[in-house]
Amino acid sequence: MNFTTPRRRFARAAVAGLALTGLLAACGGSGDDEPAESSGPVTLDFWGWANGQEAVVKAFNASHKDVQLKYTKVTDQLTMQKQLTNAVKAGNAPCMMQNTGEYVTSWVSQGALADITEYVEADKDKFNPGSWATGQVQGKVYGVPTASAPAFTIYRTDLFEKYGLKAPATWDDFIAAGKELKKHKIKITNYAGEDPSTLEVLAMQAGAQWYSVEGDSWVVNFQDEGTLKAADVIQQIIDNDLNSKLSFADYAAVQRNYDNGGTATRQISTWQMSGMVQNFTKSFGDWALSPWPTFKGEAPKTPAGTNQSGNLTLVSEQCKNKEQAAEAALWMSTDPGAVKTMASPETGSGVMPALADSEAYVSEAISEKLLGKNYEPAKKIVTDSLGTINTDWTFGPNWTAMFTEMQDEWAAVVSKKQKVTDLLAHMQEWTVNDLKQRGISVKG
Repeated sequence: MNFTTPRRRFARAAVAGLALTGLLAACGGSGDDEPAESSGPVTLDFWGWANGQEAVVKAFNASHKDVQLKYTKVTDQLTMQKQLTNAVKAGNAPCMMQNTGEYVTSWVSQGALADITEYVEADKDKFNPGSWATGQVQGKVYGVPTASAPAFTIYRTDLFEKYGLKAPATWDDFIAAGKELKKHKIKITNYAGEDPSTLEVLAMQAGAQWYSVEGDSWVVNFQDEGTLKAADVIQQIIDNDLNSKLSFADYAAVQRNYDNGGTATRQISTWQMSGMVQNFTKSFGDWALSPWPTFKGEAPKTPAGTNQSGNLTLVSEQCKNKEQAAEAALWMSTDPGAVKTMASPETGSGVMPALADSEAYVSEAISEKLLGKNYEPAKKIVTDSLGTINTDWTFGPNWTAMFTEMQDEWAAVVSKKQKVTDLLAHMQEWTVNDLKQRGISVKG
């Protein structure tokens, strides 16, 4: 089975003009991390947002005398970017933090992450190669993976059966089903105005290359064939009012909408099931999984792990106890109890582990309570998805800033103030200019 992810491709490439200036590395270390030589146990700050982490931290602290973790729960992944940026600039970054693979290159380019290769390299064979590569830049390791990222559609079987619909096999089917559901005041999907990851993952699936490396330069292209193919699908959904527009700022309201039948499908990974299980009251047993829709005439392809999965524990450059932090990160990703806790949507986040034998956890990562009679068939959907993950994608050195800019533009798309193609034209110009201002060689 192919577990390779786009970050592995990136790690093999020359990181053109990465500009590892270390500008932020000059800041002082995290003030909350006790020096290794002090009396008593070393205490390491750990920031994260995933359900189940507090239980894992409690288990770690109970089993370790010399190192203790102090956990701070951040609201979500997007909030993490802002808070971590401020903390790094102020010189009080946490020693450890949860983050996702697309931000590693950006943080490395800012000197914010510690190279922990010497502390973790001996354990790399415990992980599947694709997940292990998520924390690598230029062959150096900056984080320990916590998750794989299968992707699929979850849909309301009762609503689809009531209105004579089948699970959409293609995006054309998806739009057609959305138009039928609209007649009954049901939306087929939800586009949160603050989260442009829908565009990212559909572009990835369609073969887009927003960033690539050519010689010693970055190439930027937000208007290639794959991106425009993805844009067309999204624009049809928006133009035909097939999407809800619920912000995840009110997470409970979004979940109630799904539970009450206001929105009928989601394209998700396993971890998103936990929010459904923890917030639903009415629709247990009415959900089933189907493969991620394909573009018509194309083979199955699911997007690689992006912000769909909190898939890394990173160590900051400001950490005074990097070795202990790296060892704690390894423990959280490999201890059987910790892995099982995080894999379950009831006790954790429903994440598929990053371990080499992660298929063994499929049963843990999906919810029988949520799926009911559709639970057993769902296992194959998840397993098959792991074999169709896209491997041809590169995250650029200014991804954090680019994604933040895209958020503003995406909000205007969802509210019909501009087209997806308008967003793409803006992002093309903005990203090229931003890289130039950073002193990074760029074409596009």
